[in-house]
Amino acid sequence: MIWDLAVNDFSTKYAGSAFGIFWAFVQPVITIVMYWCVFQFGLKSTPPIQNVSYIFWFATGMVPWFFFSDALNAVTNCLIEYSYLVKKVVFDIELLPIVKILSTLFIHLVFIGLLFVIAIANREEITIYVVQVLYYLICAVILVYALGKITSSIILFFRDLGQIVNIVLQIGLWATPIIWSYVIIPDNYQWIVKLNPVFYIIEGYRDSFINKQWFFEQPVLTAYFWCVTLGMLCIGNIVFKKMRPHFADVL
Repeated sequence: MIWDLAVNDFSTKYAGSAFGIFWAFVQPVITIVMYWCVFQFGLKSTPPIQNVSYIFWFATGMVPWFFFSDALNAVTNCLIEYSYLVKKVVFDIELLPIVKILSTLFIHLVFIGLLFVIAIANREEITIYVVQVLYYLICAVILVYALGKITSSIILFFRDLGQIVNIVLQIGLWATPIIWSYVIIPDNYQWIVKLNPVFYIIEGYRDSFINKQWFFEQPVLTAYFWCVTLGMLCIGNIVFKKMRPHFADVL
């Protein structure tokens, strides 16, 4: 049932348009190309990276960010979008965030494939470390699910939350070392950037494709990420269950 709902959600999102699913990939690709051209050729202010092409370094950070931001937006509005299912007593509405995440995941898997294409085109070495992309993808899914259970519950009672989430994501794009490298920050202050749990995922993708480092080689950062994520998941479950009896009323 989850799979059928996810496939239906994905297909109906682009139903009626002439190019259909093509639009799902246009904006992310144009965004990556635009930033690449601006920072490498326009401003000539690429971050201090070595032994790797800027487009590959940038894409490995931008691809997981696209998934995180798109999935969080989708999950935040899932109860509103599927209000007809929320009102059905027999339907387990806790499945709806999973449906939205799975629907967004279809596109993300294609973009992971694009990373391999960019790597090959730039003659970057692909090693066994890339297998841990699956681990970081699981990290991203659980983080989005945890945050989404909170935001999807609150937005029904505070509709402005959707705009707030969009603003936070816009700020997060620049606050997270995606376009810039955190190594430009003095060592004494780098811990501030690492407080952002998305940092762990972004750098994880780069560790898999570029830095050739396993996740268990960073035990402190890994433990911090899971403590924060599981903590938010517990909060999300509490908030969701506490507000669930009132969902149908406000819809």
